[in-house]
Amino acid sequence: MKDVAERAGVSIGTVSNVVNRPDLVSPATRARVVAAIAEVGFVRRESARLLRTRRSDALALLVLDLANPFFVEVMRGAEGAARAAGLGVVTCNSAHSAAEEANYLGLFAAQRVRGVLVTSVDATGGTLAAFARSEIPYVLVDRTVPGREACRVLVDDVAGGAMAVGHLAASGHRRIAFVSGPLDLPQCRDRLAGARKAAGEAGLAAGDVRVIEGARLDIEAGRDAAGRVLGLPGRPTAVFCANDLLALGVLQTLFAAGVRVPEEMAIVGYDDIEFAAAAAIPLSSIRQPAARIGQTAAELLIEETSSAASQHVHQAIVFQPEMVVRRSSIGRAGN
Repeated sequence: MKDVAERAGVSIGTVSNVVNRPDLVSPATRARVVAAIAEVGFVRRESARLLRTRRSDALALLVLDLANPFFVEVMRGAEGAARAAGLGVVTCNSAHSAAEEANYLGLFAAQRVRGVLVTSVDATGGTLAAFARSEIPYVLVDRTVPGREACRVLVDDVAGGAMAVGHLAASGHRRIAFVSGPLDLPQCRDRLAGARKAAGEAGLAAGDVRVIEGARLDIEAGRDAAGRVLGLPGRPTAVFCANDLLALGVLQTLFAAGVRVPEEMAIVGYDDIEFAAAAAIPLSSIRQPAARIGQTAAELLIEETSSAASQHVHQAIVFQPEMVVRRSSIGRAGN
């Protein structure tokens, strides 16, 4: 920094202002210092700055599965909000592992990120309780974790599950399978609760919604689940899937087995990812505003880490889902 100051003919303090608070320096002086920085090859020592300010210019985003287009859209929304605030976003993938989640949260604490957007795997809140000791703010994305005081941004998944099964029941389906990921995930439990609620309101018996639980929420798990659905006695005439990746896997297996969709079996997914509309048989789906979820969560986190943080009040923002009907569920059931 001393070399830059000498070359630009300014004080070391002026160089520091150009690097850290450029708005305090006149445009002409700032241009001279920037040119000197380029000539000298000066690189700001970020670690030293963090020791002084304890603030980073980076938010962290920790999601369950970056192979899922839903989380890619969440990331895009968060990046847009961060970019508007002059910040960056570091995105990491926990791969549905509580241990990986704990590792990444520990890394974020060590690197003193500005704040964290997290879709937590650990429903007990244990990893977040440990991270909270770092005093770095965080916002829960697509999650509610009991006992954790933080902003959260999510969708009413009970309402979404009810929309899906209500639509299928209104089309005449009386035997419906719910293809789910692990039911220890709150989203899966809530979507099942909504499905059962709508089934009861439509006069279906409790056993008319049969649950096929899988270990994952991906296409391969959907293929496996579809095989199990086809083997059920009194085979269902409709399938509601906990996300669109599962639904695409179900569709692939039904197509390979010669089962006509929707004539013999209707399908409804969840998330309304881009691939849902582009499938060989376009998928009906429950749409979530994924980009808005990411944007809203990032805006709340930026507010909580700004100079007005003392006035910040934790909020729970709950978006409503939307039923998008396409060919995979059009028509009455062939019971």
